[in-house]
Amino acid sequence: MPYWVHISIWVVAIYIVISILLYYLQDYFLFKPEKLPADFKFYYENQVVEEYNLETSDGAIINGLHFKAKETKGVVLYLKGNSKSMKGWGKFAVDFTRHGYDVVMVDYRGFGKSIGKRTQENLKKDLQYVYNKIRERVKEKYIILYGRSLGSGFATKLASMNHPRMLILDAPYYSLVKVTGRYMAFMPLSILLKYPMPTYKWLQYVNCPVHIIHGTNDKLIPFSSSVKLSKIKPEITRLWPIIEGGHKNLNNFESYHEILSQIINIEPAKIDLSLTSYKVAHSAKRTK
Repeated sequence: MPYWVHISIWVVAIYIVISILLYYLQDYFLFKPEKLPADFKFYYENQVVEEYNLETSDGAIINGLHFKAKETKGVVLYLKGNSKSMKGWGKFAVDFTRHGYDVVMVDYRGFGKSIGKRTQENLKKDLQYVYNKIRERVKEKYIILYGRSLGSGFATKLASMNHPRMLILDAPYYSLVKVTGRYMAFMPLSILLKYPMPTYKWLQYVNCPVHIIHGTNDKLIPFSSSVKLSKIKPEITRLWPIIEGGHKNLNNFESYHEILSQIINIEPAKIDLSLTSYKVAHSAKRTK
């Protein structure tokens, strides 16, 4: 057997082994859950919070928290990132309750106290179930979807199938295939990934106002991802850059809180374009 054939066989064999390992181990790379004992007590200073458990049709348990504002204007369904549990993520609820919005958070399957087999389809169904529960008590025009990092894809999917007041995406990805492709460009990720999360496809079917917040110095999910997403439905989308913001520290920027306040507290004014300079021709020529 020629030497080059021998080497080629080894290269192909190694490639196949890596592909198999990637397929079966990707959950360990994509998700960094923190599991909590069933008797764990959540506590957040100066916050009124109620814990609940929802049982799904396949027997999974979705654990969630309801942070209550003193006088509520609506509800924010906050879909968190891919790490830890609500134990740590709950601290961000104050950014909305201080403005008079209740916040509902859930732990995905395998996170915190939530249990059940985790698949992209199961996660989508779980979050629609949670949304339906909120919709039973609150009209959709008072529901805001907020998706952070991993949660941005799920929030977009929910917005594409429902009619919330608005969709806010915090450090969103164009798709997980694109994100992981930055590190494993040589792998057929579109085939191997069990969680492709095509945010860009789902965004095409969103009809509510879309606000995208992203740090310009994000090393994990580049700012360019949000620029591309903002061009999909430009007529209803606004991109809010956080200058020098990274992936995990936007809450440490004053501009983030100013932007968030502006987004959720001010109803957009309708503009009569006929009274503006919109499409006015710039010409030095005289008209008779």
